[in-house]
This record gives sequence, structure tokens and C-alpha cells, in this order.
Amino acid sequence: MSLHKHRGVKAATWEIRKASFRRRRSWIAASLFGGILVFGFGIFLRPAHAQQKSQDLDIIQLRANFYMIAGAGGNIALETGPDGSVLVDAGNAESADRVIAAIKKLTNYPVRYIINTGSEADHAGGNGKVSKAGQNMQAAGPEPLGGEIGREMTNGYAATIMSTDKLLLRMSAPTGKTAVFPNDDWPTETYFAKRKTLSLNDDGIEILNMPSRADGDSLVFFRRSDVVVAGDVIDATRFPRIDLENGGTIDGEIASLNRIIELTIVPSPFTFQPGGTLVVPGHGRVYDQIDALNYRDMVVTIRDIILDMIKSGKTLEQVKAAAPASPWAQQYGPKNSSYSADNFVEAIYKSLKNGK
Repeated sequence: MSLHKHRGVKAATWEIRKASFRRRRSWIAASLFGGILVFGFGIFLRPAHAQQKSQDLDIIQLRANFYMIAGAGGNIALETGPDGSVLVDAGNAESADRVIAAIKKLTNYPVRYIINTGSEADHAGGNGKVSKAGQNMQAAGPEPLGGEIGREMTNGYAATIMSTDKLLLRMSAPTGKTAVFPNDDWPTETYFAKRKTLSLNDDGIEILNMPSRADGDSLVFFRRSDVVVAGDVIDATRFPRIDLENGGTIDGEIASLNRIIELTIVPSPFTFQPGGTLVVPGHGRVYDQIDALNYRDMVVTIRDIILDMIKSGKTLEQVKAAAPASPWAQQYGPKNSSYSADNFVEAIYKSLKNGK
């Protein structure tokens, strides 16, 4: 018999949450036993990252040649080196000039690639202007390759904008319809396979096609830097926004979260020292593997409760009234936010009812 039939949905979420806390305490205790005691109190300290300001943007240095730029809409990741710079997302259109100025303060190497994780304006709206401030790989030598044809194909030798083919279709428009983004913002190179790879600055870069909160999403894994850029698959400030109209599903979201966790490691055996894989979310602070696990567990718990209620014949209004996301609502979706707990619950309900 389902748990919520015994104790009610709110009690079920609390019991599951307590179990998650117990698992986490057990994991920490085991790490302490096999590793290090910090100041004799076992206080877990997150690794500190160098932080600076640039025209109201927050710049956080994650690795020697890797930065996160926040405050331009969605978070932007920057990896730089002699082969050129790689950006993951470009922020919104309004912040493009400030982003360009911030990049120039961090590196003299031109931007070669902009990789889009999603088609939201706060992640891709700066594509055109930021790419034109960069330099395509075809112009990396003494003379640009391809002549006038090459110039036309690369939008004036601008940095390559890369995405899945579905994301390009979403940002452009069918014949006779108005595109959501201007032409300069559109991806200039697309991929449709499950995985696209690059190798720059002695760093292997895996671009993973992961249909999740929308069907054109990508995760980007910098293997040597040991950084995963998650886009809005993880949003440290709100529940993940499941875009049902654009192919998003709750099960796809969870699959992407599981993939992120698979790509990450903790700094074992020196658990309480800086190290391990870093995760750059679409918004908010930098995550580590434990943060990603907690976020995934939150999403799975809410999904499972709603699925159980659907199986017992509950309507959407009944599910909303039971408030299965309430234990996390204050942190990720208060009622006055643009994407509340009710919005998230409704998206999950509709996704599950559609068999996805």
C-alpha cells in the first residue's frame, strides 16, 4: 500500500527527506573515519574560489584557466588557453558588452567557440555580439581560410556558435514565421548525435545531447579541467523548469541529472580538502557532486510522490493541494517566484500523464 495513504503526502515527503539526511550523515561519518577530522569538530567546508567583480558581473575562478561569469542572465563558463577560449553560453543580449569586457580582462586569447546548453534568452541572447568579438578557427592562422565564401559561412569569421540541431530549429523559424532570435544569434554549427567532442588547450571537451527539461539541451564536460556545465538542467535558485511544449519531460530531466552525477567525483580520500568535480549550474552558486545528488534526490522524490498519486486516481488540483514539493518550496519555488512549486508540480503531473 502506498506511503501517502498511511501518513499523507506531506508526511511522506518528510520521511523521505529524513532518510536522505540519514544517508548523508552516514556518508560523512564514514569519510571522517577513513579520512580527516577538521578542527576537531568535523565541520565540512566548501572549497573557496577566487572571486572578482567586472562591471557588476561576478567572476569566479574555478581552475587556473577556467572561470564562471555570473550576473549576465544565465551563468557563463569560460575555459581559455593558447588554442583560444571556449564559452558555454553567452548570457543575455543586454549584458553582451559587459561580458566581452570581462573576458578581455581575463584572457588575451580570442573566443573560438560558444556552446549553447539551451535556447533561453538569458543563455543565448548574447550569442551574436559575443561571437563577433571572437575569432573563428578558420581565422586562427596568418590569413583567414576560405576567402569570401569562408567569411560568409562563418558570419565574418565570428566565433562558432554550437548547439544541437533541435536548438537551432527552435531559435530560428519555419518559412513564413518570425524567428525568436535574430540571425546573428543562431548556432552556426550543430550536431545531432548523442555526443560531440572538441580538444582545445589540452582539454578534452564532451558535448552531450541530453533531452531533458527541453529536447535540445546539452551538457558540457571539460575532462581535464574536471568541470561539468549543466545549463538549466540544474538551477541552484529554483526548481528545474520542464518545458513541455519543447519536448521537455520529467524523466528526461532525471536522466540528465543522473548523467551529471556519473561524470562527477568527490575528492576521496581527502574528503574535506578542495578538489573533486565542479558543476556550473544555469543559475546560482557552483555545485559539487553532493549538491548535485541532493538536487537529483529532491526532483526524484517529488516525481515519485506525484506518480503514486496519479496511480491512485488523483486529479491535478488534488495533487497541487497535497503540496508534494512543499519541503523545498521556500528554497526553490516560493509562491511569488516566476516558477513556483505549483508550476513544477503541474509540469511533472502533465509529463507523467503523457507517459513521459
